[in-house]
Amino acid sequence: MAFSGRLNRQEAAQLSALLAFLAKSAAAIVGMAALTACALLLHANLATIGLIYFLSVVLVALHWGFAQATVLSVVAVLCQCYFFIPPIYTFYIADPQNYVALAVFEFSALLVSRLSARERSNAREADAHRRSMERLYEFSRRTLQLDLHLPPGSQLLHLVTEIFAVDAVAIFDSDLDTIDVFGPFPLDPKEMARNTCYFEMNQDYDDLDLSRRVLRLGTVSIGALLIGGRLNPLTVDAIASLIAITFDRYRAFSSEAKAEAAHRTEQLRTTVLDGLAHAFKTPLTAIRTASSGLMELGEMKPAQADLAALIDEQAVLLNEMTTRLLQTARLEANEVSLQPENIAIVDLIEEVAAEHSGKLGDHPLQVSISDKSLATRGDRELLATIVSQFVDNAAKYSHPGSSIEISAQESASEILIAVHNEGPPIRPQDRERIFERFYRCPDTMHQAPGTGIGLSIAKKAAEVHNGHVWVVSDEQEGTTFFLSILGSKGGVLEHAQS
Repeated sequence: MAFSGRLNRQEAAQLSALLAFLAKSAAAIVGMAALTACALLLHANLATIGLIYFLSVVLVALHWGFAQATVLSVVAVLCQCYFFIPPIYTFYIADPQNYVALAVFEFSALLVSRLSARERSNAREADAHRRSMERLYEFSRRTLQLDLHLPPGSQLLHLVTEIFAVDAVAIFDSDLDTIDVFGPFPLDPKEMARNTCYFEMNQDYDDLDLSRRVLRLGTVSIGALLIGGRLNPLTVDAIASLIAITFDRYRAFSSEAKAEAAHRTEQLRTTVLDGLAHAFKTPLTAIRTASSGLMELGEMKPAQADLAALIDEQAVLLNEMTTRLLQTARLEANEVSLQPENIAIVDLIEEVAAEHSGKLGDHPLQVSISDKSLATRGDRELLATIVSQFVDNAAKYSHPGSSIEISAQESASEILIAVHNEGPPIRPQDRERIFERFYRCPDTMHQAPGTGIGLSIAKKAAEVHNGHVWVVSDEQEGTTFFLSILGSKGGVLEHAQS
């Protein structure tokens, strides 16, 4: 029904234009008749009436256009022939020179009328272009004043309808799959907008007074614009570009706000962790002192001794976890005071291997260092923490009886320390996330106890040394965690200590 209504409106507009042409032509002819009557009463000669007719044709061309001027010029030639060229009151022309005069008059009238009408048309176009530029400037100015805390679609819709006075507007956001609509459309606007966006269809339908444009950021389609009304295609292009830019500003603002909120949340979480860890330290120390004292008394029954040993063991685990929480909070807040020193890589790895010699169960530990002279400069305790975490992680998740290998080699100006194990592969989508605090792989989180803190500490400790950590994992080769840091030839570690 809407489509049929559009066609009826188009036909009505054409009929109205035809009636306006006929009315203006009739008015011009009536005016010509009045001039002719006056000229006859005043006994004007051919030269005078010819000039009057000529000026009349030019005035009509300026005000009404070339079509009406053409009709009037023909009527003027007929009037001259009938009323002013002998023999009068007949269309017969006795003197051949009068044919030439009439032909020159008609040609001159048509030429000047055409030029006048063209100038009038150019003036109208220039005025329309000026108005269009003024509206675009107003639209661009007001888009900068939009409230970016709210979705821009409805706000832009209001601006387009207010400034450009169009019949209908629809703005489609492909990210949210939402559309804001004003006014009637010949078809479902959401379906039209989707097709416009996904198939990148920029079209103008003159018979429907409808334009549609893809909203782009660079080469990426982010939505669509539908406009119902008579607007210049270049103006529609400019509106679409300004809307796309506004969408981009809204998304950038939203991303910035989310990042700021996440940063504040992270700061709060770090503060809470630091407070909790400090609060746990005092009661844990008391529990360990009491359990150790009970065991040293030696007057307990076997069952009591076992319980005291269990309390002491779990207190040790809680103390280690609390220490990690404190370390994490300080690393997150950049409150770690580094103690840089020259470190021999072979000594560092041997220390870690010795510390874990009785903690790996049935996993043999192998050390492979290509160059015994490898050295770096950094905080020995933090670097040892990284390697220890890699070894702990390998022991938890490797296959029973499989070996764990620690290796180190120089690559350009960096030193690569790797810890390899044979275990279930880590999914590609988890290889970055396992270095996030508290994250554990869904496939293996029930395979071994853990908190998801250790690898995040390793990542932060590497970053304060201007290094980085990553993991490579597949079914055939196993899993290898890497630490990359500057070698002693790569420069002295510089870090802002607070």
